Amino acid sequence: MPIEKKAELSHTTPIDVLIPAIEKDLGTLPFVIDSVRKYVKHPIREIIIVAPRKQRILDLCAKKGCRFVHEDTVLPITKKDIHYQSKSWDRSGWLYQQLLKLNGDKLCSSDYYMVIDADTVLIRPHVFKVGDKTVFYCRNWSQNEYFNTYKKLMGRNRSSRISFVTHYMLFEKSKVKQLKQAIASKHNRSWYSAIMRSMNKSKQFAFSEFETYGNFLYSSSRDKMILKPALNKSFHWSTSQFSHAKLSPLAKKYRSISLHKRKGYSKQSK
Repeated sequence: MPIEKKAELSHTTPIDVLIPAIEKDLGTLPFVIDSVRKYVKHPIREIIIVAPRKQRILDLCAKKGCRFVHEDTVLPITKKDIHYQSKSWDRSGWLYQQLLKLNGDKLCSSDYYMVIDADTVLIRPHVFKVGDKTVFYCRNWSQNEYFNTYKKLMGRNRSSRISFVTHYMLFEKSKVKQLKQAIASKHNRSWYSAIMRSMNKSKQFAFSEFETYGNFLYSSSRDKMILKPALNKSFHWSTSQFSHAKLSPLAKKYRSISLHKRKGYSKQSK
């Protein structure tokens, strides 16, 4: 896969960046923040860390020049109001972070905001706006249950045959607002409660904010979307294994890497 032409590697559209995080992410989060500043080729007005109020997180925000937002202030509900678990796993926090991302239009001042998972590090330059089109990084596999929930939410099947789940995405505030209004109107309740009611909570992967937003746009504005392969690779490295020497050759093949070791969804790991 050839690296993009230089003409595409910068853009004047200013954006904000939103990163939901928890204390377990503190090993990878500094690398995520640094990679965003290095490789996102847009003027970044603000990097916002949405997280529990923990001193180590506050210290990192101060050190990295990021704005801290207490996660409990973003939605009318908190993580304690979400019950998405089985005897062996608990994904309540995972779902809560997705809802936080979808309410980023209430936190960000720019017309566009990028969200990125706190375990995903960019290793190649990224641009998200080319003219009046938005770039989406995609892959060719997903979880079927994401689309079952999407059909219940929107009243129609997925519109795209590729997957928008790539651990980061550029959201347009006005489109996010339209999506949430469409969900709330169809279900006659708040958009976030409609999402939770539409999910099959016995399934460990039952909702995706990326698939939902991506397919919502694809169904109405396909001509305003540029689809590119995600080229993301997952590793089970510890942060002590992280080095620029290790990343440099990977950038020839991948755009980003995800360090999924930090995720602890099984109850035994708590």
